[in-house]
Amino acid sequence: MKAVCWHGANDVRVDTVPDPTLINPRDAIIKITSTAICGSDLHLYNGYIPTMQKGDILGHEFMGEVVELGSSVKHVKIGDRVVVPFTISCGSCFFCQRDLWSLCDNSNPNGWLAEKQMGYSPAGLFGYSHLLGGYAGGQAEYARVPFADVGLFKIPDGLTDEQVLFLTDIFPTGYMAAENCNIKPGDIVAVWGCGPVGQFAIRSAYMLGAERVIAIDRIPERLQMAKEYGKAEVLNYEEFDVGEALKEMTGGRGPDSCIDAVGMEAHGTDAMAVYDKVKQAVRLETDRPTALRQAIVACGKGGHLSIPGVYGGFLDKIPMGAAMNKGLTFKMGQTHVHRYVKPLLEHIQNGDIDPSFIITHRLPLEQAPHAYEIFKHKKDNCIKVVLKP
Repeated sequence: MKAVCWHGANDVRVDTVPDPTLINPRDAIIKITSTAICGSDLHLYNGYIPTMQKGDILGHEFMGEVVELGSSVKHVKIGDRVVVPFTISCGSCFFCQRDLWSLCDNSNPNGWLAEKQMGYSPAGLFGYSHLLGGYAGGQAEYARVPFADVGLFKIPDGLTDEQVLFLTDIFPTGYMAAENCNIKPGDIVAVWGCGPVGQFAIRSAYMLGAERVIAIDRIPERLQMAKEYGKAEVLNYEEFDVGEALKEMTGGRGPDSCIDAVGMEAHGTDAMAVYDKVKQAVRLETDRPTALRQAIVACGKGGHLSIPGVYGGFLDKIPMGAAMNKGLTFKMGQTHVHRYVKPLLEHIQNGDIDPSFIITHRLPLEQAPHAYEIFKHKKDNCIKVVLKP
């Protein structure tokens, strides 16, 4: 089959690789009909996630048709159209039983390595390094899905791939980010980062009752999407001092909640952003937490700080004194996708949201190297790319 494979930093190729096969009775094989490039994939593309090996198949946002089933998989059948959560969860461990799917104890065989490198291990993830299980990803023609009896969600007739594809990751991620803010009627929510997750966090914040959402980025087309589709007020951080602007926009109180939808490769314009780049370049710091710092300082007293942006290791110069003395509540983590697929599917079916608004580019799988380039460098107004095998 054809698959998008990692060959080094800034080097992905479409290779011919062996088809996946059933390994365990709980496995399924999916013929992929749609897949996408996620912002998290850029951390792999840019070389910031260790343990990648040449030939690793990328991708964790994918859906398709069931073509082969292990003997223990009973709740779907061959021919069913399904979406696949990016987190791989067993369904039976302590954490899965408590709806904490991304904390599964059984799906990452390399958990000890992730704990050593990143501080702790979440569940195994598709296409996301050997730290997180070494599972082949879904930017391919076919994929093996472990624990398919709990990890496949059947899609009802009448919905297109583009309406449901993002139930695999970015829609639940944005929704969980907003849910973690404990939004009350009248709340003001600030969102750092207007990429795909940020866009869904904006829409979700309104769905959960926020009165105002303020979106922060520097890319004009992202800010325009946040304003036009998300109905957010927008700030370009290259044109404003974000902290001062947020104070002015909230009567000096600060936002009730802040969402860091940027994560470990944040950009910035101040001296601390330069400091982060230098320390990261010489491996004295793993992540660039510019957005996180700003969010902590900007958040109003007693507020909530939600972090869907990915962090991979150790951060520097975090204003914990401000966080502690403001009484902020932090909530973060990989998304418990299994928890959200069904309720968010109902929102789509009810017409509350059409997630396809986020798509700016549709390309064949063979053009994946080009797709990664335009996605990384924000060329051609690229915000979200869907690949068709």
